[in-house]
Amino acid sequence: MRIEEIVEEFAEVDGQTRLELLLEYADRVPPLPQAYHTLRDAGIGLIHECRSPVFLLVEVRSGTVRIIADVPHEAPTPRSFVGILLDAFDGQPVNAVRRAPADLIHQLGLSGMLGLQRMRGLSAVYLFLRREVTRQANA
Repeated sequence: MRIEEIVEEFAEVDGQTRLELLLEYADRVPPLPQAYHTLRDAGIGLIHECRSPVFLLVEVRSGTVRIIADVPHEAPTPRSFVGILLDAFDGQPVNAVRRAPADLIHQLGLSGMLGLQRMRGLSAVYLFLRREVTRQANA
């Protein structure tokens, strides 16, 4: 499972390198397709618990997870975390999300490196993804 590989990659490095590794994932967030700009601009899919404007839409089609996201470059930490989620779960089966660790941020070794407010925001992004996948897969 891809998320396990990412967690292992983070576990193998020290704190400073872990932060650098996290930031490398920011480049993995593709530009938001034009068709989603109206939704983003209307606040649909906005994760309100995150201080930075994180736009996240999750679609489950034929048992496959699709993630559409937009996070400004000026918010490198949430953008990087969304990059991890895209890399780990976009295009993957629903069970990849269901079997992923509930405490992903802790598993990545980020909990001691980030402030409480940032941790809450990232946790909200991850919880939203998990909730949406479950809701749509059960519909």
